Amino acid sequence: MKLVIAEKPSVAKTIAKVIGASKHNDGYLSGGGYAVSWCFGHLAELAQAESYNESYGKWKHSDLPIIPDTWQYAVSEDKRKQFEIISNLMHDKSVTEVINACDAGREGELIFRTVFNLAGCSKPMKRLWISSMEDTAIKDAFNNLRPGSEYDALYNAALCRSKADWLVGINATRLFSVLYHRTLNVGRVISPTLAMIVQREAEIKAFKSEPFYKVFLDFDGFKAESERFADEESAAAVAQICNNEEAVVKAVERKEKSEKAPTLYDLTTLQREANRTLGYTAQQTLDYLQSLYEKKLCTYPRTDSKFLTEDMKNTVNEIVAIAADVLGLVSPNSIDKDKVCNNKKVSDHHAIILTKSVKNTDTHSLLAGEQEILKLIAKRTLCAVSEPYVYTETSAVICCGGKEFNAKGKSVINLGWKAFVKTDEGDNNLPNLGEGQSLITNYISVKEGKTTPPKHFTEDTILFAMENAGANDIPDEAFSGYPAQAGLRGEKEEQQSGVATRQTVGVTERSLFRRGLGTPATRAAIIEKLVSVGFVTRTKGQKNVNLIPEGIGASLITILPEELQSPLLTAQWEQQLLLIEKGEINPDDFMSAIENMVNTLVRDYKVIDGAEVLFPSGREVVGKCPRCGSNVTESKKGYFCEKNNCRFALWKDNRFLTSKRVSLSSKMAEKLLKDSKAYVSGIYSEKTGKKYDAFIVMTDDGTKTTFGLDFTKGGTLNG
Repeated sequence: MKLVIAEKPSVAKTIAKVIGASKHNDGYLSGGGYAVSWCFGHLAELAQAESYNESYGKWKHSDLPIIPDTWQYAVSEDKRKQFEIISNLMHDKSVTEVINACDAGREGELIFRTVFNLAGCSKPMKRLWISSMEDTAIKDAFNNLRPGSEYDALYNAALCRSKADWLVGINATRLFSVLYHRTLNVGRVISPTLAMIVQREAEIKAFKSEPFYKVFLDFDGFKAESERFADEESAAAVAQICNNEEAVVKAVERKEKSEKAPTLYDLTTLQREANRTLGYTAQQTLDYLQSLYEKKLCTYPRTDSKFLTEDMKNTVNEIVAIAADVLGLVSPNSIDKDKVCNNKKVSDHHAIILTKSVKNTDTHSLLAGEQEILKLIAKRTLCAVSEPYVYTETSAVICCGGKEFNAKGKSVINLGWKAFVKTDEGDNNLPNLGEGQSLITNYISVKEGKTTPPKHFTEDTILFAMENAGANDIPDEAFSGYPAQAGLRGEKEEQQSGVATRQTVGVTERSLFRRGLGTPATRAAIIEKLVSVGFVTRTKGQKNVNLIPEGIGASLITILPEELQSPLLTAQWEQQLLLIEKGEINPDDFMSAIENMVNTLVRDYKVIDGAEVLFPSGREVVGKCPRCGSNVTESKKGYFCEKNNCRFALWKDNRFLTSKRVSLSSKMAEKLLKDSKAYVSGIYSEKTGKKYDAFIVMTDDGTKTTFGLDFTKGGTLNG
């Protein structure tokens, strides 16, 4: 019998049905010479720090860095039964080999290998690699099983990713939380992602909008506009001159231009499109996609490829026809298969497309979100195989009053792929103008515009920034429509004060982009984590939902060292993981670099002076510190100065007060901090057993706090 291990119960059931394992058992299915079980995602994971040492249960700076000599794993109680079922199956004498059918990617490999190794299994291992849950795809994959050893490098990359995240997450989170007295989640990917959002917000707040003015000449059927003027007087002066001057065409240029069809979707591009057009979060899109995949209606979601393999050319026509049917449209007249099929541009999985199963499915029965994602995939498929969008662009330079004015027009030659998307493309051509031609000006106007700040990050744009973090060689067209401060460039149209102005944006840090933060499979979870821990909030804007950093998120970036918030550095780590995946670098070298970074961080990091302002406790202030003047607030065990490097404290279990059975209340602490003494009734005498009233006096010499008793104005009994 062969044992098949899938990542989820739903996938296991689909596979079992195809290979004839129809008998239901506790935690697995069997039949046809197979047993099929599942992992519930990460069935076993790296153990928490306290598993190595009970003392790690309390976060202490003296315990850091925590770097295991031998890594341990743990199975949560709610998954232990399933782990034992799989382990018993692996050790069953009737099982001759184990087939890894977890998701075909880095994390799927990690999920399976962790269970396989933790169970102590030594039986032959095979790998099932599928990109579709259709029956034919599963059968083909079983006919082409590969030795598990061929994926050792993929597992090494996954294991390095997991251990690196553990080391950075455990040590950095504890370090900064202990030093700044707040729970501060720090991570290898989450922190640089937060840093980009915080940086964008700082640029928006620092931006100062400036007005500008343009002169417009209105002719029959078109307008021409001047350059920008910094002040209204200069623009008005030009307009006045033009009232008395003839307008003459100086030059006319006509160019035929074309825009290539967009590629098929990878996960990140689809998530961006769904956010931009449907308002879905990245996680929502991934969830809908995963559901469609498990329903056999689309191919594997977690892909970073935008092309199909060349052996899929024979299926392109059928998939295009299915896509057209989903949208109720007619297929393109001409289908270019070569544009979408390229082996060199396919990594572990090809682009996301619909499957043939869609033909036999009532798509109207799907969830509304699933239907919308299905339509996006269908629409992109039709676009990708279609002809380019071709148009003629005409530009004219018109002279009037000694100044040049520009006019542009466009005439569509072939809509091509844009026939399948909502667009305002249409003829907006200039009339037939000739050089030297005189024009009659209907009227002249001066209009005001304003420069605009960078845009807040949305999930669309943060996904783009994460994907391209560190990329130096992104083509210019990829930057179209995005603000410069994201490290993007292009041109965008703005409507301001009734004036359509074109602003060309430049690159502020193009060197920021090289490889990417996270992977297509993990980026949605990173965004959700930022929101769930309170570092970022989703805020409704005029057109989009923006990602806005909270105060604690901005404060965290302020105190983090460069290596933990640099998108470039983290992108380089991702690049190294990819090279490990390809077997080109040693995993031990990567892990040594991570361990050295953690060691250096713990050894060298110093608390930023004045950081208490960045991380206020939120507790009620009872007074001012006699040593540094900062706020003193109440905690469970006493009253403490909020300044990190100040050690002043009024302990509730102070020996002097407890011996006299005096409870240090907040009112008493307030009096001590304000007047250095507080009148107390019912003080217990250890000698006589009686009670008396007196002033309790506090004295602090800058390093030590002592208490005494004052019975009269002139007499003090020290304790």
